[in-house]
Amino acid sequence: MTATRPVPAPDFVGYPAVRRGIRALLEGRPGDHHRPVPACPEWTVTDLLGHLTAIAERVLARHGGTPPPAPDEPPSVPALLDRWDEVGAEVDRRLAAAGGTSGEIMVMDAYTHELDLRAALGVPPPVEHAAWAPSFDLLVRGFSGSVTGHGLRPLHLRTTGGSVWTAGPGRPTASLTAPAYDLYRALAGRRSLGQLAELEWSEAPGPWLPAFTWGPFAPPARPGA
Repeated sequence: MTATRPVPAPDFVGYPAVRRGIRALLEGRPGDHHRPVPACPEWTVTDLLGHLTAIAERVLARHGGTPPPAPDEPPSVPALLDRWDEVGAEVDRRLAAAGGTSGEIMVMDAYTHELDLRAALGVPPPVEHAAWAPSFDLLVRGFSGSVTGHGLRPLHLRTTGGSVWTAGPGRPTASLTAPAYDLYRALAGRRSLGQLAELEWSEAPGPWLPAFTWGPFAPPARPGA
């Protein structure tokens, strides 16, 4: 895989920005805490935040830390935000001490879910975000491996802003072009097969559509946001 983008900052750098962004989204919105999240159809806003907190606790334990004791009752959104900040600050320190060589999946997962929350709440995506570049690069690498695993011809991935990657080994003879946000959401399993087919392809997209199912991701049955 090749890319014209600059080398991103260490992956953990974007994690505090995600926590701040999600806190800003959810503080002052008590009526939305049980709102469904369409990109994660089995979850409410509270469930999604609980997932992010649990992931942080697992990463902290993996790096030798001890998460705080679990609460006796299911925590509220304000309590989850505080717990996530407490655990996340320790995760930040440990990842920084490790040289920023770990944590990329956690950051990508958290940033992708921030976009899920924004879509559920009708809030536009951020114009700039510290987690954007490393998360995008990780998604491209995963999709590239899927293209290779499916035995497909390599594909140029292009954003309308001018960024270019190569998914799969070799010289591409086909390309997919989309606005950066839509390409990110496509690679993260947030675009249906119909939506994927409607993107700008240089040739019929059918052969490459199976590659959008990889890792934890798969195109949803219904169009995503």
